[in-house]
Amino acid sequence: MTVHQPPPLLARASAPETTAALPRPDYDRLPDVRRTLAARAAEHDRDATFPTEGFALVHEAGLLTATVGTRHGGPGAGLADTVRILHALGAGDPAVALVTAMTLFVHASEARTPGWPPAAYAGLLAASADAPALVNALRVEPELGSPVRGGLPATTARRDGDDWLLTGRKVYSTGAVGLSHLLVFARTDEDPVRVGTFLVRAGSPGLRIEETWDHVGLRASRSDDVLLDAVRVPGGDVIGLDVPGDVPGARPDTVTGAWNALGLTSLYLGVAEAARDWLTGFLHERVPTGLGAPLATLPRFRTAVGEIETRLTGARTLLHALATAVDAGDTDAAEQAAGAKVLGTRAAIESVEQAVSLTGNHGLTRANPLQRHYRDVLCSRVHTPQDDSVLAAAGRAALARRAAPTA
Repeated sequence: MTVHQPPPLLARASAPETTAALPRPDYDRLPDVRRTLAARAAEHDRDATFPTEGFALVHEAGLLTATVGTRHGGPGAGLADTVRILHALGAGDPAVALVTAMTLFVHASEARTPGWPPAAYAGLLAASADAPALVNALRVEPELGSPVRGGLPATTARRDGDDWLLTGRKVYSTGAVGLSHLLVFARTDEDPVRVGTFLVRAGSPGLRIEETWDHVGLRASRSDDVLLDAVRVPGGDVIGLDVPGDVPGARPDTVTGAWNALGLTSLYLGVAEAARDWLTGFLHERVPTGLGAPLATLPRFRTAVGEIETRLTGARTLLHALATAVDAGDTDAAEQAAGAKVLGTRAAIESVEQAVSLTGNHGLTRANPLQRHYRDVLCSRVHTPQDDSVLAAAGRAALARRAAPTA
């Protein structure tokens, strides 16, 4: 088993605020970025290698820091722009898109509701001005699963003078090998216990990354295990430390949930549209001898492609409309985002499944990208909120609106 040491430790900044010269997002470059990412996506998927050059490209185009708040010298991009970015990146390389999404979400959350220690965030932005600085929240554990379903993390922080010592294991830690900051959800050993998010810098003594990621889809995301053995965290480098039940980090607020739901769903719609593009090319190129014409000329294939196109267009339109409304402060739109995730991910999966069905052996052949798109799009189901939680909540709400008749 190979164990990686994380990237070098980032220098800590002392200033509470920063006006670091961040690259400005160039949305006109999205088509070129998508094509460049797609050119190496198959290689990274095959070898399960982290697409470092892909993040350099995304950073250089100003996309990785698009959601940094304007008070920090950032562009202050909203959810609608984020949905647009992740859709294009997902069509190119969904592993790059997923880690980018986590980073964008962290910056967006800080722009809305500041919680980072000012000096720590200034250090992150200073690093982000020069190179990709990837960030992700590590929350899932072997026994706990996802904390949104309840329960306390086993990862524990204990006091050592003015600092914390963090010990535990996090699983499914997307992008772990390339992160500059790891936001570790943990409990204290106090009585009463408190939970919060501890800022762990890459390269910290006692921090190790264990290669456990051997997944069917998103293989290049390197969602490996992170092991913490008495990792020292400065006493003030904690976000939202409070008693259980009062901690925003355990269950996200409605707007944060909308960002996660709509942003990630857009990513997987990008995967599905990449599959559609390959399918339409295949149908034009495939000329069976018995037909003497491309498959694209047959009515049944035209109808099937029309179904895919309509399904994806409807889902994409819904996501864009809700994202725009969330940016405008529409609370109803934020509450509808979870349902849009169910509809959008189902549209993405069904579209790729239909493409596989239409192409038979060709679609499942490793030399063709459709099988990779199929494996990747299936990962859309695992992200919070999951379908069962969304549908149960929607059912309860609908039933509550129609009170039972009195006797």
